[in-house]
Amino acid sequence: MGEGPPNIDELRHVGLFGAVNDEVLQFLAEKLVVLRPKSGDMVFREGDPAKDLFVVMHGEMEVLKRSQSGVDARVALLGPGDWFGEMSILDVQPRSATVRVLAPSQLLRIGATDLDALYRHDTKAYAIIVLNIARELSRRLRVADGLLADFVINVMGHYMERRRPPAS
Repeated sequence: MGEGPPNIDELRHVGLFGAVNDEVLQFLAEKLVVLRPKSGDMVFREGDPAKDLFVVMHGEMEVLKRSQSGVDARVALLGPGDWFGEMSILDVQPRSATVRVLAPSQLLRIGATDLDALYRHDTKAYAIIVLNIARELSRRLRVADGLLADFVINVMGHYMERRRPPAS
């Protein structure tokens, strides 16, 4: 990604914009803000107010989730083409996780006002992007469900083995 705004070719390679036509990609390229955070920067922290999602055009991020005991655990690594913060666009709740920059990066910031402008410009493209967000959220939920099921089975298996009487 160059120093200026993104171009259509760069946006075309991002799954969030999959099936969106070139005219809409040009509209977005002219509107979206490019950020260049440095290694160690926090894009946002868990609990922060939220109204933007971000697309990683270059670089690497880590997603951290705080446990009830106050320990931050890495739950995801993100790289070019990935996006994050989309839950805030849909549910207008505080940030559910912290995102920290691991390598110098270039991000696109997409705010609720940008999506509103897209809705007014091209309702079909808006619907496509919202569906792309929904598909990614569904994929992430399936992964989380699988991890949770494995965890429960492992814990229950360990518990059941400890409760079995010794073989005679």
